[in-house]
Amino acid sequence: MKFEKYHGAGNDFVVVDSRVGERNWASLASEMCERHFGVGSDGLIVVGQTVDHMPTMRMFNPDGSESEACGNGLRCFVKYVVDHSIVSGDEFDVDTLGGRRSVTALRTDGGSVDAAEVSMGVPIFVPADVPVQVPEREGPVLGLLLTVRDVPVTVNVVSIGNPHAVTFVTDDVSTYPLCQRGPAVEKHAVFPSRVNFEVARVLGREDIEARVWERGAGETLACGSGACAIAVTSRLLGYCDDVVRIHLPGGVLTVTWSGGTSEVLLRGPVKQVFVGDWPD
Repeated sequence: MKFEKYHGAGNDFVVVDSRVGERNWASLASEMCERHFGVGSDGLIVVGQTVDHMPTMRMFNPDGSESEACGNGLRCFVKYVVDHSIVSGDEFDVDTLGGRRSVTALRTDGGSVDAAEVSMGVPIFVPADVPVQVPEREGPVLGLLLTVRDVPVTVNVVSIGNPHAVTFVTDDVSTYPLCQRGPAVEKHAVFPSRVNFEVARVLGREDIEARVWERGAGETLACGSGACAIAVTSRLLGYCDDVVRIHLPGGVLTVTWSGGTSEVLLRGPVKQVFVGDWPD
């Protein structure tokens, strides 16, 4: 089976084309994403197409679970389908498990796609839809106090097609014990579908540094939906304006959200790393 590998700000993905044959994608993701015995990646992206030629994207985590949304993966998907002429033009829609997304391929002066801007949809704040189990309330779940390994952690909750819990700190995020607290937050009882966990420090109204513990994958160098969750909750708390740069270990992602029912836009780089054959 042919595959290609891409990364968006260090968040790396194996991409395969389901139009040439179906597989057990969950099982395949566990095998291919394994960094010692497989290709190694943060997820498996499966390219498909509806009967009316709408491109479809599915993304499976290294543990075999399927994610509703993946911003960095979606940008990698954009480059793949444009480079392979699966779509015509640089602006089109993509069907994902989290809903239809509008995307734009961004080209260098030489004409190659080296970045993309993708819509991540309208943020979801209704607790039952995130989902997060809290007493019924109106408006976003901000300042939710959790006890994680006997340590209090205050999180701000939002869904960007998939659930996120964001905590803000005043110290350098590199010092945060993410690998210890991340798994506990991910599987905390208030999150029935588990959750992605972000730790962020505000550097200024246009810049935030962050690290991410991804549901089903662990710590990654970048997370597109996580960057969006950070930007949205930061704006709600008054920490930033409509456009903010999220500085992650793998690179910088730019998020735009003007509040209310406007869609979140994510912009960032994308690069093909290599191509290969998987012994099927």
